[in-house]
Amino acid sequence: MPFSRPSAGALAVLGVGVCALIWGTTWYGITLQLGRVDPVASIVWRFGLAALALFGICAAMRQPLRLTRDQHLAALGQGVFAFSISYSFTYAAEGRVASAIVAVVFASLTFLNLVLFRVKEGQRAAPTAWGAAVLGVAGVAVLSSGEVLGAGLDRQAALGIGLALIATTASAFGNYFAWRGQRAGSAVLPSTAWAMAYGAGLLALYGLATGVEFTIDPSVRYLGSLIYLALFGSVIAFGIYFTIARSIGYAMASYVSALTPPIAMLVSVLLEGARFGWTAVLGLALVLVGQMLLIRSPKPKTA
Repeated sequence: MPFSRPSAGALAVLGVGVCALIWGTTWYGITLQLGRVDPVASIVWRFGLAALALFGICAAMRQPLRLTRDQHLAALGQGVFAFSISYSFTYAAEGRVASAIVAVVFASLTFLNLVLFRVKEGQRAAPTAWGAAVLGVAGVAVLSSGEVLGAGLDRQAALGIGLALIATTASAFGNYFAWRGQRAGSAVLPSTAWAMAYGAGLLALYGLATGVEFTIDPSVRYLGSLIYLALFGSVIAFGIYFTIARSIGYAMASYVSALTPPIAMLVSVLLEGARFGWTAVLGLALVLVGQMLLIRSPKPKTA
């Protein structure tokens, strides 16, 4: 039987599955970075290493690294929001709540993307897509309220969820600037490499200005998680994600963020000793039902 090349849709589904598997475990990987090294330094090491790896891959594949002015500006915006701001608040959030909770909060990214692209670019999503996104937000709300109430209205839990919501909002703006780079004609890997370099560089400047100590923990635990987060969680996962987003749209591709919570929750239970009540199960169910609807929705159209 002759070999048949997989369809674009099948490749997109496979890519989403790979991203969900990787990002479902990176939430716990981030917790292994917390402790002896300042989170700002850890993020700089992570995306600095990822940027160097991507630049090397581009050179090996003979992909030009030179970008135009508009492409650089888009990569700068992507780096600031997707890698500097979003991950700074993500690391801060994971210091206060279980990693799986942060993963579920990120399920609201789909709704934020739909709103942002509708307001900024007039992209009209199908009613089913909006319904799916609303279900995702409802799931996040149910889980978040349950976690806060379960912690006895603990301020740390509420603050952690709030920080995760800020991180998710920043990611939505990062997606928007990635789309701007696509519109400007930049290729996925070079633009992502520059975005990570910008994100790491600007965060390094912030750290120097605020007195952050750029140390590194030589333990196997820290270095192992750093390599995994940089190469798998950043180079591979973001490379796949932004490729998929260019094919099916950023709002639709963001449902990856809603498929990671089941994996993140399982990892959190096994490795962090987390325990989730019925509100967490209900919140997760709402998120997953919403994502099933989103997958079946047509691609958003520009008004």
